[in-house]
Amino acid sequence: MTTTGIYCRDGCPGRPKRRNVIDFTSPVAAEAAGFRACLRCRPDRLPSAYAVDGAPSVVARALLVIGEGGLDDDREEEIARRLSVSSRHLRRLFLQHIGATPAFVARSRRAHFVRRLLDETELSIAQIAFAAGFSSIRQMNRVVRETFRATPSALRAKRLRNDRLVADGGLPLRIPYQSPFSFAASLDFLRRRTIPGVEAVGADAYRRTITTCGNPGVIEVTDAGDGRHLIVVGHLPTFEALIDDVARVRRIFSVDQPAAMWLPQLMGDPLLAPLIAARPGLRPLGAWDRFEVAARIIIGQGVSVPAASTLAGRLAQALGTPVTGVSEFGLTHVFPPAQRLAGAGLAEITGIGVPESRATAIQALARGYTASEICLDPSVTLGRLLEQLTALPGIGPWSAHFIALRAAGHLDAFPAEDLGLRRAMSRLLGREEETMVSTKELLERAEQWRPYRAVAAMHLWASLQAD
Repeated sequence: MTTTGIYCRDGCPGRPKRRNVIDFTSPVAAEAAGFRACLRCRPDRLPSAYAVDGAPSVVARALLVIGEGGLDDDREEEIARRLSVSSRHLRRLFLQHIGATPAFVARSRRAHFVRRLLDETELSIAQIAFAAGFSSIRQMNRVVRETFRATPSALRAKRLRNDRLVADGGLPLRIPYQSPFSFAASLDFLRRRTIPGVEAVGADAYRRTITTCGNPGVIEVTDAGDGRHLIVVGHLPTFEALIDDVARVRRIFSVDQPAAMWLPQLMGDPLLAPLIAARPGLRPLGAWDRFEVAARIIIGQGVSVPAASTLAGRLAQALGTPVTGVSEFGLTHVFPPAQRLAGAGLAEITGIGVPESRATAIQALARGYTASEICLDPSVTLGRLLEQLTALPGIGPWSAHFIALRAAGHLDAFPAEDLGLRRAMSRLLGREEETMVSTKELLERAEQWRPYRAVAAMHLWASLQAD
């Protein structure tokens, strides 16, 4: 509202005159124009997906990179270079489609994370500053005042009693998402692909070991049950860089890629429509650690899903870092980082049962990833990432596409050679095993699903689990 300098979400109880209202595509665009969030409807609590219809893919990829802390250490010029555009062009695209510069979006991300910690936790102001990625309390105070027109202390004094989460061992936080979202369907997918000792999926929770500031910890994720939030509980050695830990949880469950992006298009396919109607909130799931999931996929070449999980668990036990005191979660180790596997002897990997060809592929990827020659994030286009991966020994199109889907979050990645995808499509077409759909036929059918073939793949896999 131009008369008050406040921005609201649709449905706010406030009823301003229409002539005093300006429409914005997102909260960050309103903030960039100088407006502050309404204290009644709290539009700043909306999920932080700023992309709008019609925005170029480079903008969408940049938003995902920024959402994972891409501008916390790097400048806009570095992010632009990774995206293969000039910084001037990136800023122009952001102003045109988002209404704010990349740097402003990154600053807003940290400020809103501060607001959430002030509302939901009892962390001190100093702890919150470092948890949100600020270099000092003074810097945090300045950014928060510019964003909310109030100091952190004043914002905490205004919080409501029902905003607070009561910690019962660990630090709980809410992570907002846009419906439809199916946490149960997400757990079903992850449950079959866990790395024993590193991850554990229960009936209603996902748990895993993590490393924070070089020290091991554990996070557990559940659904709040309100249709709007996940709850993440961190059992952490320090809350520094907590904002990045939360970003990784968002990445696992693809919180920043809402189903509304693809539902209209994919529901137009009469074969896919019943599958999507059964699980409208299923999303292409990501990973806490990009290299970890890529290594898990390579291990899975040519073997069953359970066998791949067993081998990945052995690798974690043999070369990972032991974690004590969390056996009640079914967790024992942190997965070995790329540097550890890059420097390991080949026999250390083959000795646990991984074939030499796959062990060689894992090490080639580890070396390329450690040297920053291969970047497993959305800043690299799907085509370029596939080229980089298939150039490595022992990595073919199936692995490359699956890695692009899980590790980099590319929505058009599609491992068409996957036997499960071919079998699922054959069943939809009423074909017997002897006349199963070929990879070529599946690719031809999938053309109509672009640029969301990864979503279609998730639903095809889920249809097999329903048997």
